[in-house]
Amino acid sequence: MISSKSNNGINGTPIIPGDKSISHRSIIIPSISNGICEIDNLLNSDDVNHTVKAFKDMGVKIEKFQNKTIIYGKGLNSLKKPEHEIYLGNSGTSARLLLGLLSSQNFNAVLSGDKSLSSRPMERITNPLKEMQAEFDTNNGILPIKILGKKLSGTEIEIKIPSAQIKSGLLLASLNAYGTTIIKENRITRNHTEIMLKSFDADINIKKVDNKSKIIVNGQKELKSKNISVPSDLSSSSFFIVACLINKNSKINLEKININSTRNGILIALKKMGANILYKNKRKINNEEICDMEIKSSNLNGCILEESMADLMIDEYPILAVAAAFASSPSIFKGLGELKVKESNRLELIEKNLTKCGVKCEVKRNDLYIYPSNNYQIKDENIETDFDHRIAMAFSVMGSIIGPLKINDAESINTSFPNFINIFNKHGGNLY
Repeated sequence: MISSKSNNGINGTPIIPGDKSISHRSIIIPSISNGICEIDNLLNSDDVNHTVKAFKDMGVKIEKFQNKTIIYGKGLNSLKKPEHEIYLGNSGTSARLLLGLLSSQNFNAVLSGDKSLSSRPMERITNPLKEMQAEFDTNNGILPIKILGKKLSGTEIEIKIPSAQIKSGLLLASLNAYGTTIIKENRITRNHTEIMLKSFDADINIKKVDNKSKIIVNGQKELKSKNISVPSDLSSSSFFIVACLINKNSKINLEKININSTRNGILIALKKMGANILYKNKRKINNEEICDMEIKSSNLNGCILEESMADLMIDEYPILAVAAAFASSPSIFKGLGELKVKESNRLELIEKNLTKCGVKCEVKRNDLYIYPSNNYQIKDENIETDFDHRIAMAFSVMGSIIGPLKINDAESINTSFPNFINIFNKHGGNLY
């Protein structure tokens, strides 16, 4: 795919797809609940579709009607042993959450994934699950992994690596465990799983002190289904937000965007850089905070972000790095080690591809330094993505200013935002 300069800016009201994190949970939790769940605005992407197929393969009836998805849940222990291994493509969320959920079922299952997912570390979730007596046959800590389903015992677990996927895997395991599970986390992570479980009547209690939290779950309580309206994805909207900010003569409006306070770091960072972002009509749907937004072209300043910000926006650093490349002063983003173990080594790819675009930048340990310029000369138009959707979309936005850039493996975008190219072009982008 080629990304070329935008001629007249980015304008209009882009339709942002449903939140990916919430969409995964909107399949998983209703599938093990009692009752029928109707889901509005579920993300129709490769990653989420792998989760849907996994539960269909385990006997859950799931129907799709245009923009509605209906799940017929039968309870905590209603899943059936799949006839073959569960293939999850590139979805790390699906893998880590299912490792937790299936560890307490009464059957064995094998999870597998594509080349990228099969290189990502899974011991970060299997090791704490073993504290609940879970058992696995692992491939040196990576997929494929065989889950040896069994009865689990509640215990007290302290999460060593701040990760919503780890926490959520443990929460899903604790639902069907015997006794009480206490999960301690020392840093903020996304709380979509807790929010949805509470709304589905799980016996869950959360105690917070500063950035630390203790989550207490009493297992074996059946869940009751509720209908779900999935808000629009903040991570997906960030590409349009930054494209609008850095392109002249741009103005966009976004609707029903999820601004959950455990993942809104991109908005905090852009505001700190001087972004013209106006929040409108703040409200709650399914206990998730959402709002509409108006964004206009802005003269951005560089900024320094401490390591703690990574907890609120780790997925958005690729597109934030593009924004920083067009700021009026340097930026330093600290503590980005977790970027090295995402769908790709994102930290390395950000540095490599910005350099190809003529941006002076460097990585020192886990910190990213970006030194913007007024005049970029492309050194190499071939953008490497390692089949990472966020790298592909971020440098598509980069191309709207300095292009043409050739975005390799652009089909990776289908994992989270299948209509990105059409929507971006409709509102002023130039991708072909």
